[in-house]
Amino acid sequence: MSQTLSAQLRLRDLILSGAVRPGERLSEPSVAERLGASRTPVRAALARLAEEGLVEALTAGGFAVKAFTHEEIQDAIELRGTLEGHAARLAAERGAPHALLAEMKRLIARMDEATRPPISEAGFTDYVAANAEFHERLVDAAGSAVVARQIGRVVALPFASPSAFVLAQAALPAAQRILAVAQEHHRAVVEAIEQREGARAEALMREHAHLARRNLGFVLRDQDRLRLVPGGGLIRHAQGA
Repeated sequence: MSQTLSAQLRLRDLILSGAVRPGERLSEPSVAERLGASRTPVRAALARLAEEGLVEALTAGGFAVKAFTHEEIQDAIELRGTLEGHAARLAAERGAPHALLAEMKRLIARMDEATRPPISEAGFTDYVAANAEFHERLVDAAGSAVVARQIGRVVALPFASPSAFVLAQAALPAAQRILAVAQEHHRAVVEAIEQREGARAEALMREHAHLARRNLGFVLRDQDRLRLVPGGGLIRHAQGA
């Protein structure tokens, strides 16, 4: 791992864990001292985190940890849904490799098993991993480096990733029903891709993102659940949500 990537990952972890608070100023010297790293990789790491949207440049120099509004998070989720919808359409219209579709079906079966009632903590953890992999395979199925690159930029934001609110969702009374709907989306989009139904595949992934937006609303009403969301402390508002 390069020094820059190491600094980037370590600083991101500090931000998402709440060790660095929204609005806190991050200068190259202070971050380098905190990470025990040299200033050159720290400078590059801060620039990359600014591209991801986790920090923002200050006019006086340095960077500050960004806070996110409810609307910004909704926009990020919506953008992911739009891009993943386009990826699903491409996969259907271009014809996804059978091996990839088989892998996506295997992941759906794994998620079914992980969420069989009563859902355990270990089951939810496995669901999160399988769900993230399913979305990655969907992007692979599109066969477009351009689309994959843009989706990668969007899901780098903590709240826009496919699994951002899944762990917090486990505490919801309607958790089983929400997961059942998500799984139906997963099954239906693979079916649509197999049958070369581009428009249907696109619409399904857009609807799938709307489910994430609903989960966001549920989670923001409960501070205990919000603590389960990586980077939940970066959300500006919560009393009005």
